[in-house]
Amino acid sequence: MANQHGAQVLVASNRGPVSYTRRDDGSLDARRGGGGLVSGLSAVDDKLWVCAALGDGDREAVRRGVGEAGVRMLDIDPAVHAAAYNDIANSVLWFVHHMLYQTPLEPVFDAEFRSRWEAYRAYNQAFAEALAEEAGEGAAVLVQDYHLALVPGMLRELRPDVRIGHFSHTPWAPVDYFRMLPDAIADELLTGMLGADRLGFLTRRWADAFEACAAGRLGSTEVSVYGLGADADFLRARSREADVEERMAALREQVGAGRKTIVRVDRTELSKNIVRGMHAYRELLDTRPEWRERVVHVAFAYPSRQDLAVYREYTAEVQRTADAINSAYGTPDWTPVVLHVKDDFARSLAAYRLADVALVNPIRDGMNLVAKEVPVVSDDGCALVLSREAGAWEELSEDAITVNPYDVTGTADGLHEALTMPEDERAERTKRLAVAATALPPQQWFLEQLGDLRA
Repeated sequence: MANQHGAQVLVASNRGPVSYTRRDDGSLDARRGGGGLVSGLSAVDDKLWVCAALGDGDREAVRRGVGEAGVRMLDIDPAVHAAAYNDIANSVLWFVHHMLYQTPLEPVFDAEFRSRWEAYRAYNQAFAEALAEEAGEGAAVLVQDYHLALVPGMLRELRPDVRIGHFSHTPWAPVDYFRMLPDAIADELLTGMLGADRLGFLTRRWADAFEACAAGRLGSTEVSVYGLGADADFLRARSREADVEERMAALREQVGAGRKTIVRVDRTELSKNIVRGMHAYRELLDTRPEWRERVVHVAFAYPSRQDLAVYREYTAEVQRTADAINSAYGTPDWTPVVLHVKDDFARSLAAYRLADVALVNPIRDGMNLVAKEVPVVSDDGCALVLSREAGAWEELSEDAITVNPYDVTGTADGLHEALTMPEDERAERTKRLAVAATALPPQQWFLEQLGDLRA
């Protein structure tokens, strides 16, 4: 049943643009988020954002009727949300699309998995029902990511009049890997996605992988590519603010005068390949001793998903690896690896500006905006060492130094090539990288999807 006074543009995502925490006096503190989606959506004034209440503060806000215009937060049962989000979205779908399983032991699709899948289905159903209730006649609904893969099909049944888009911010698994999922579950996922009028992916490679999995079933669903770019205006302005300048001075002191920097900025996400990157740096120091005391690996590894044991272990391994390199090679006035684990956006921008080399070597990544952001804000040009398994590689490969993320020796060679690149060449490459990186900034990225969906 169409809502006569409903919204004409709706966006659905697990995380919304605002979160709430309870203060000691019981009042609620609202905090706005950032990121490409928040930035992109600012291009549209009249919209409704449907999202999940993620914590106790969010749920309290829903119960008290606290909120802001244009946002509807769903108070889904915490146990259902935890099973859908942690146990299915982040522990199964993320692992499938990023090909992260150690297959001799995992995955195990048993009765417990199936009960968690029921929670994932219920979670998607709650979104579909809220969207059906809120959407105006013929509205455009843009559903985001792997958390909500079933929503398009469910919403199509409830509201055949609306236009439905789904955008995948991750890779899509190749057919052989996708087929690890139980047949009925794989079928349900594809059916859910194919309820959309249009499916969006970050690169042609991920779109092709989806089409191969859905071979013969696409019907009227259009599959498109929208390569999200960096927000140049925001980044350039923000990277020149006083707090960034302060952090640059602190980083320069930590690095030491006259030394080159190899910078990485990542969450401690299993797919980001931080540990192999450090092994490559160690091999560089081992096989090319001329770099000892002349280079510092500035590694920002911000903890991610620490409620999952495998992520806690990985974060600890990053720290252990950095400590081992420092104890093996460090001298009284040279720390080979400067590791920071506390998230600090201003410090990340400071590192972007200072970097001689940026190391972006994921095992697999939907896009990887760090690869696009560094060239945009770099002060003196930065050589980009980039994994061919990052989505960004499709757009940046001509001016990056390409590496196979599993090849530690090859990555060490890539780091050496980057460190020895002539300054004029580095500056020219950085300019071209910045142009490619900003070809589809967030607002345009969102408006193109909306325009295509309504066409």
